[in-house]
Amino acid sequence: MDRPTLEAVAARAGVSKSSVSRVINGATSVSPSIRDVVLRTVRELGYVPHAAARNLATRRTNAVALVVSDPPKGLVSDDPMFSAVVRQASRTLEAAGKQVVLMLAGSDESRARVAGYVAAGHVDGVMLVSMHGADSLPATLARRGLPIVSLGRTNPAVPYVDNDNLGGADLAVRHLLGQGRRRVATITGPLDMIAAQERLTGYHAVLRETGHRAIVAIGDFTRISGAEAMRQLLQDDPGLDAVFAANDLMAVGALRTLRESGRRVPDDVAVIGFDDIEAALYTTPPLTTIHSSMTDWASATADLLLGLFDGGPDTPVTLPAELIVRESA
Repeated sequence: MDRPTLEAVAARAGVSKSSVSRVINGATSVSPSIRDVVLRTVRELGYVPHAAARNLATRRTNAVALVVSDPPKGLVSDDPMFSAVVRQASRTLEAAGKQVVLMLAGSDESRARVAGYVAAGHVDGVMLVSMHGADSLPATLARRGLPIVSLGRTNPAVPYVDNDNLGGADLAVRHLLGQGRRRVATITGPLDMIAAQERLTGYHAVLRETGHRAIVAIGDFTRISGAEAMRQLLQDDPGLDAVFAANDLMAVGALRTLRESGRRVPDDVAVIGFDDIEAALYTTPPLTTIHSSMTDWASATADLLLGLFDGGPDTPVTLPAELIVRESA
């Protein structure tokens, strides 16, 4: 059977084609009686609006670019948080009728492709994930004038949803000191990412306040960097008795190095991570960490973008930190 047309709906309902169009597009300037008869006729005929024509009329594509920075070391493939973020953000956006276009932006060439795709008008807005501070893409996209949000803080021109990184680090370090630990080290994330900078700042602030010496090694949010940084820390200060890792994956790597070096956790060295990924429940011993709900984080960022489409505020959102105490500290 031929697909029902807008004209067929108008003829059956006994109203003008423009009235049918206004009802379908959600206009408020239609009387309730006309709206009722049009909607009833739409159901009877099984009419489905033609997406391309409707998008042309509204000047919307109903598509969103989900842009993920994919550094050379493979952060996306190594970290389970990204699959959770992409899955939940997609669910939230698709439930609002948006088509999600996943784009990786880990090289100059891919960033140029993303910028060109957005500039060509293929999407109504952009959600950024895992941007690094030196990345020019957020500023480039912000200049296009489209709604844009970031999961995690990035360019000042881009509204964001982030965790309370400073507060989380404060909770972690104070917990370790409260257990009587006196030589508390940290493994940072990549310091061109604001989350890593803030978690390091929170660590330093507590140690300065309490008069303890900082012991720092730099990681990149991957397991292998956590293991390597832990080896460096043990060489630099064999007597350290606690470690705050800026994410759980690095904490997992640190646990392995401590085990290989004969250190008992938490008897000799206490360990705390950040993110509360599922694997934190299954480490040996189970990992004490700062809880960060990936699903809440992704949903809140997608909701912020959807709000911008409707003229809502671009106010940044900070999610609260919570210490989850398990056996590692």
